[in-house]
Amino acid sequence: MELATSRDIRKYSVATRQRLSKYLEGIEAPPLFYVALFWDVVALDRMTPDGVTVDPLLPELPFPRAMAGGIKTQYFRPIRSGDYLVAQRTLTDLYEKEGKSGPLCFYEVTLDVKDDYGAPVLVERTTRILR
Repeated sequence: MELATSRDIRKYSVATRQRLSKYLEGIEAPPLFYVALFWDVVALDRMTPDGVTVDPLLPELPFPRAMAGGIKTQYFRPIRSGDYLVAQRTLTDLYEKEGKSGPLCFYEVTLDVKDDYGAPVLVERTTRILR
């Protein structure tokens, strides 16, 4: 469980050059604030050369390179200062396709964020492509 504090919202808002006072005053979080709130803090030796962490949800795969495949986010309500939030990541799809230069592996991870009462805040579906 993570707490969205006014201070963290203000710091994120300044760092991402937000302009709306509700963000700069720490009342409400900008739409992508949840990424920083739930991003794992890991040691450098747990990162790939391109600065991405190895996803613990994935089994060992013979594809060394990763590319972004897209993100779809559905927001149910804004994150506000004082919200206690819980995030659950689930591997929701994993499949292989043949590309022009060889096999490609696609995987989708769903991030469900709810408040401490269990009400949905947002759902993010991220697709990554490995080759």
